[in-house]
Amino acid sequence: MIADIGGHRFEWGSRTYVMGIVNVTPDSFSGDGLGDDRGGAVAQGMQMVREGADFLDVGGESTRPGHVPITTSEEISRTESVVRDLARDSGVPVSVDTYKLVVAEAGVAAGATILNDIWGLTRSPAIANLAALHHCALVVMHNQDGTEYAGDLMDEVKRFLRESARLAVAAGVPRERVIIDPGIGFGKTADQNWVVMRRLDELKELGLPILIGTSRKSFIGKLLDLPVGQRVEGTAATVTAAVLRGADIVRVHDVEAMTRVARVADQMR
Repeated sequence: MIADIGGHRFEWGSRTYVMGIVNVTPDSFSGDGLGDDRGGAVAQGMQMVREGADFLDVGGESTRPGHVPITTSEEISRTESVVRDLARDSGVPVSVDTYKLVVAEAGVAAGATILNDIWGLTRSPAIANLAALHHCALVVMHNQDGTEYAGDLMDEVKRFLRESARLAVAAGVPRERVIIDPGIGFGKTADQNWVVMRRLDELKELGLPILIGTSRKSFIGKLLDLPVGQRVEGTAATVTAAVLRGADIVRVHDVEAMTRVARVADQMR
């Protein structure tokens, strides 16, 4: 399956692509939020491309547990110029990480060619129409309030993602540009995250490219009893496992290291 995203050709299944995380927030869980330092965010993104990033994902609102919600105008203020500069200068497709339609619209106007919706179109279904209209790729992530599941965890994740993908395709987004994300760390306990990791290959039955984001997350920290800044080896292990189980994109903070990890895992696969 081949997708054209922002004028770049991606052949899903040929190798693992790397998405670098650019957090324009003051309260990112990972400790890398750049707050109002727009120039620093652009410089970070450019460095990630030099280190091997195939995509850049710009986020203006923290999604960590206990985060303080911000207004759409503040989120746009944080992300718009960063997206514009990176879309113009980085040479890779730029994603805007938001579930709010007006923020997504501003991101697309600034040059974003990927929309990354952590609520899988359940909060703003019209994001799918926006993606279709502007020929953007669309990431739909599994998410829910709370960690209780009526049935089998992976069956529920697949049901959710299948419906999100259906909505995206119905809105006119080509299947090759609909990317599914099981939502590690969202609506799941640490143990449930490990279940998703072990059973990640089950998502292949949906026939869509898979993105996974495990970078520096708390389920790794809890297992190793380590703070955010010391989770690079744990992240590397989860990236390797994800690649071997069929991930097409890994979303990471430590681009240089994880690009190397992904290349080795690709060779094993």
